[in-house]
Amino acid sequence: MKAIILAAGYATRLYPLTKNFPKPLLEVGGKTILDHLLEQIKSIADIDGVYVVTNHRFYGHFADWACENKVIQAGLETEILNDGTTSNDDRLGAVGDIQFAIDAREIADDVLVLAADNILLFSLHKLVNTFNSNPVSHIAVRHNPDYDDRKRRGNVQLDEDNRVMQFIEKPDRPISEWSASPVYIYPASILPCFEEYIANGGNPDAPGHFLEWLHTCETVYAYDIDGGVLDIGNRESLAEARAFFQSKDG
Repeated sequence: MKAIILAAGYATRLYPLTKNFPKPLLEVGGKTILDHLLEQIKSIADIDGVYVVTNHRFYGHFADWACENKVIQAGLETEILNDGTTSNDDRLGAVGDIQFAIDAREIADDVLVLAADNILLFSLHKLVNTFNSNPVSHIAVRHNPDYDDRKRRGNVQLDEDNRVMQFIEKPDRPISEWSASPVYIYPASILPCFEEYIANGGNPDAPGHFLEWLHTCETVYAYDIDGGVLDIGNRESLAEARAFFQSKDG
């Protein structure tokens, strides 16, 4: 299994903090957001390679991070990929960057896809084990009673076996109390679907748009995470994440 970490965004909601610095390398709890992800990934024996996809503007920052964080990466092959974009205007989008990584390194393995601006408060081990026992596409979901918050995320309707029956990205009217988190596992057999989706005019921006399409033609299951996700999208959520770790240390 390979891991693809999506880190090519420009984090405009955090300007000026991230105007010239990538959000995934901001410090939270004494380490970078990306370090938090790598520490989880490196403990999973199934994963034998990680590709961090970034843009041309921030590539140098990630290259420096890779040189300076050998302890974090120890035992795990980690490569920084430059998708060549320079601004929000020419970005490939999350789905486009997944396809970029697949093409750039000719990936033909199962793939774990993560967003580089999330800190996971649940074990990836359990998700990978669930996938291994049922090797079809899986997405992470959580029960979310906040109606307005559900409008800002992928919204999922499940059957009694946790199979995805309907998926809507950022719905005006949520269809359930299940919200998707940006954690996905795709079997190798599904990887050609990314190229098909993009070639047919699919929205390459948010990864949820791909799931809207995929669940209508392939089996997708949901994994109910047994913890939260610190989604760092603006100054308020960054402050909340830092406060969370400060309270733990205290």
